[in-house]
Amino acid sequence: MPGPILDLSAIVTCSHGGKATPVPVDARVLLSGKPAATQASIYAVAGCGFVPPGGNGPCVTGTIVVAAARVFASGIPVALQTSVTTCVPTGTPLIPIQTQTRVIGS
Repeated sequence: MPGPILDLSAIVTCSHGGKATPVPVDARVLLSGKPAATQASIYAVAGCGFVPPGGNGPCVTGTIVVAAARVFASGIPVALQTSVTTCVPTGTPLIPIQTQTRVIGS
């Protein structure tokens, strides 16, 4: 499904409001001067508000499960706003709130 490509400046959170930052990003492919996030990027989550008494939380990392099918950065599919994602250990998705809008991938 087409969507804006995520870059380092995209605002992404876990489902519980924690801030997610991609590490590493592809520094060779820039979108308005910001490195692109790829399927290989692991999102580090900080400030997740989900702390259940029995475990399975808070969110620590997030991964891109399904990324772009036709757009690649250094041979790796780029992450899209519409990509399928999951957080560990909760299994909830990452939520891209704000992205660049100039470059669309599919």
